[in-house]
This record gives sequence, structure tokens and C-alpha cells, in this order.
Amino acid sequence: MASVASGTLSAMKIRAHLFLLVLLQAGTTLADDAYQSPEEFLHEAFSDTTTDAGIIWLKGDVRDTSSKILGHPYPGLRIRYWGKDGRTAWILEEVGKVKPITVGLVINDDGLEQIRVLVFRESRGWEVRYPFFTDQFTGIGLTSDKELDRSIDGISGATLSVRALKKLARLALYLHSQARSADDTTP
Repeated sequence: MASVASGTLSAMKIRAHLFLLVLLQAGTTLADDAYQSPEEFLHEAFSDTTTDAGIIWLKGDVRDTSSKILGHPYPGLRIRYWGKDGRTAWILEEVGKVKPITVGLVINDDGLEQIRVLVFRESRGWEVRYPFFTDQFTGIGLTSDKELDRSIDGISGATLSVRALKKLARLALYLHSQARSADDTTP
């Protein structure tokens, strides 16, 4: 009789552990909030499908400057962008605390036109997706030393997410200048 009770107790422990494991996994996926797909972002940015796709290769000075902006090398050998009539759109990722934040950015010749958090995977700092924060970036440009040309107010408790978006804004502005330079030299 004792062995039957022991077997039942072990089965209950196993079920409890499996239940906890499922809860933990569900908790990690709940933090992955997709607010807008890349396709929807690009359609909104350009309102049609006739945008040109381009690639910036991360080599030489472009790689070095991108690494300096981010504080680490960008993962990958190239970055895709979309452009039309002097505007470019970029979908970039940067780690906030431990997980990547996917951000869509639209740049025109006068500066950053729009920044939008597409997917947020961190457990905190999600406030960076709201217009009260992202509207600060409208019209911002780069200084000659690749810094933002005006300050961005932070959010308490979201310091690393704020830092990630600022880095991505700097990177997109820099890459836009590189893409525009490449367009100017194309015969």
C-alpha cells in the first residue's frame, strides 16, 4: 500500500513540475509583444509597393562606424532598407537588457521622420513604444560626430530600452546618409 501511495505522490510531483514548466514558458512568450509586422510598417511608410529595396554592406568604414554607434558589431554582413524619393525605411534590432527590440525607422533628408517599436521582447521598458516617447525623435538628425543633434528624455525603469532606441536612431540616420551617398554615385 505504501508503494502505491508513493507512486501516486511521485506522479503528482511530476505533474506539478510540468505545470510549473508550462507556466514559465508561457510567461516568457507573453513578453514578446508584436505591435506591427514589418510588412505593415513598410506599407504604412510608403503607401504602395513600388519602393526600391537596397542593401548596405557592413564592411570597412561603415562596419567600424556602425560598431562605434552601437558599442558592438551589428550581427550580420548587410542591412536591408527600402527607399523612395529621398526617404528610407529601416527595420533594425538592438538588445535592450537581454532580448532584442525590433524597431522600424523612416528617415528623410531632413532627419528622422518616424520611429516605431514593432516587437518588444523584454519584461520591462515597454513604455518606449508609446508616442509620448517616440514623438521626441521626429526631425532629429546627427551631428558630425554621429550623435543625435538634440537630447531625448528617458523613462524611469526603461533606461536600457531608451538607450537601445537612441542607438538605433543614430544607426538608421548614419546608414541613410550612406545609402544616399551610394545613390549619388550611381551613374
